[in-house]
Amino acid sequence: MKRKFDVITDSGCDMPESYLQENGVVCVKLGFTMNGVNYEGEDGEYIDEKSFYQQLRDGAMPTTYQVTAETAKSYMEQSVCQGKDLLVIAFSGALSGTAGSFAVAAKQLLEEYPERKIFVIDSLCASMGQGLLLDYALKYAETGVGVEETARYVEGLKPHICHHFTVDNLFHLKRGGRVSGATAIVGSILKIKPIMHVDDQGKLTAVGKTIGRKKSLNTLVENMFAAKDMDETDPVFISHGDCMEDVEYVKGLIVERMPNVRITVNYVGAVIGAHSGVGTLAIFHKGKNR
Repeated sequence: MKRKFDVITDSGCDMPESYLQENGVVCVKLGFTMNGVNYEGEDGEYIDEKSFYQQLRDGAMPTTYQVTAETAKSYMEQSVCQGKDLLVIAFSGALSGTAGSFAVAAKQLLEEYPERKIFVIDSLCASMGQGLLLDYALKYAETGVGVEETARYVEGLKPHICHHFTVDNLFHLKRGGRVSGATAIVGSILKIKPIMHVDDQGKLTAVGKTIGRKKSLNTLVENMFAAKDMDETDPVFISHGDCMEDVEYVKGLIVERMPNVRITVNYVGAVIGAHSGVGTLAIFHKGKNR
């Protein structure tokens, strides 16, 4: 059944471009600056994920910036001026001002187009957690419901989108203020790997730590199975900071216990990868709670 409204998201969702195109989703790109060059965003240069992560390995220190209200409005108006209602699913407001920019733009557009319905969802999610929320929203919309009912469904689902992730290098989290300099130094020497999630407020929060990479990956999978509220018709998403060997290991552990599960894999995009670094690995699924 044809969807009754348009959907917009932003590149914080880390979903494959092919997925967005196939599902008719407009994606507004956040941007970043690296080695004096602007990338992505409204008019920045393109860079592929492999090249981005290689530059991180070589010591690059990118800085990121959000979608502005002006940019958000320019994308949203393309739908409402054609008589379309609109659902926006945005990167966690606890991690970026992008959701706020969409909300400002929506308020302006509703004054100009009072007959339209526009719902901006602060996903309280990051990376493919936001993408997973989007995926559920699109499937729900295929049943023929309107934008208002879909928005209510998505708001109710948000607290059940679980994020489990670890990083391989604590210094990127230190740059973002997530851990102290002393913690980063000691952790690197001792090979401490943090186990983290995104909480109900959309913030990155440490929930544990392990010694060694493989143990951290095993713990992510164990945490997934402890929290899951899904069957094999529900998807599992995995995003990664250029560490496909580890992705294959984690996929194997999941498939061992859920042989028919649908797993989608993609890179952690540059805007989030700038803060999480090379070797980040994250699992996303529907759960009892976060």
